[in-house]
Amino acid sequence: MQQGRTTLSKFVIQQLHERPDAGKLAALLVDLAAAIKAISAMTARGDLWRGSSSSDSSDAMIAPLSAPANSRNASGDEQKLLDIEAHGAIVSHCEWGGLVAGMVSEELAEPHAIPVNYERGPYLLVFDPLDGSSNIDVNVSVGTIFSVLAHDAAHAPTNRDFLRPGQRQLAAGYAIYGPSTMLVLTVGRGTHGFTLDREIGNFVLTHPDLRVPADSREFAINSSNERFWEPPVARYVTECKAGKTGVRERDFNMRWIASLVAEVHRILIRGGVFLYPKDTREPATPGRLRLTYEANPIGFVIEQAGGLASTGRRRILDIAPDDLHQRVPLILGSRDEVVRIERYHLEHDTGADQPFSSPLFNERSLYRAPARA
Repeated sequence: MQQGRTTLSKFVIQQLHERPDAGKLAALLVDLAAAIKAISAMTARGDLWRGSSSSDSSDAMIAPLSAPANSRNASGDEQKLLDIEAHGAIVSHCEWGGLVAGMVSEELAEPHAIPVNYERGPYLLVFDPLDGSSNIDVNVSVGTIFSVLAHDAAHAPTNRDFLRPGQRQLAAGYAIYGPSTMLVLTVGRGTHGFTLDREIGNFVLTHPDLRVPADSREFAINSSNERFWEPPVARYVTECKAGKTGVRERDFNMRWIASLVAEVHRILIRGGVFLYPKDTREPATPGRLRLTYEANPIGFVIEQAGGLASTGRRRILDIAPDDLHQRVPLILGSRDEVVRIERYHLEHDTGADQPFSSPLFNERSLYRAPARA
């Protein structure tokens, strides 16, 4: 394969050639790519898109949600008009080809039922149509996240059929809509990046075999939530901020974009660690990101690139969901950094980090309290 000359369709057929369902799974991924191209066209127009009809684009076959813009989705987040149209683009491109038995989206409370006049296929599609949509108004990169699961049963899928650990995903990936549109994909044989060539209308392979560096000097976290962090997270960030003068003996850069896709893409390209940890803001909610739509597919992508994805206490892909919209903490990226953060959580849970958990350490972040007698 020559870098930059292999199209997405050709690549996935090569990757899946040993599977008996290679043609069908490849066809579904190509349908997803077509939907992503339509969403890319929407986002590229910016404010010019507002108020325009989806029929303006020959690439877009849109079936919007029956919900007003700026309402709330099933996860409780504000829905923007582009959220709704992006959802519709994926549904319209993927429901009719006889490849999916059902779909669930962050924008829906229940699975989307495939119309009775369409053939039901062997896959389930899970997606977040527009991750980071709070950044739309300020023209910061947003993205689409997706996951494909097998569906062997003859029955129409129910909620229970979608509640599977991330390790059972057949394929997963994301699109990022930035200066260029990229599609990053794994089918369990590494993580690979494709760039949309608008002149030919195809995604072409530009970033084969992406690898997350095992070590890093960058971390991404929303420091405005510092007062809510658990001690192991506060300990890790404090050590990074101390730089060369602290126990890490090197300087770190801190980043925060508020777009999961953009954060993950930076980590895939140059390393780093992303933290959206458990905190004390809502004690009944263990985390903020959705396991099914965000953490599982992104975790699969990161692990296939040599990184790790964790809650801080367990591997993300081992968690069996109990709800379509279940939320989890998410810590992912460079292997050595995630292992360190998991160790800090273990030390905290077993009481081995008492010097780091004391009020003195929390309030004066560069100091440690003496060990208790």
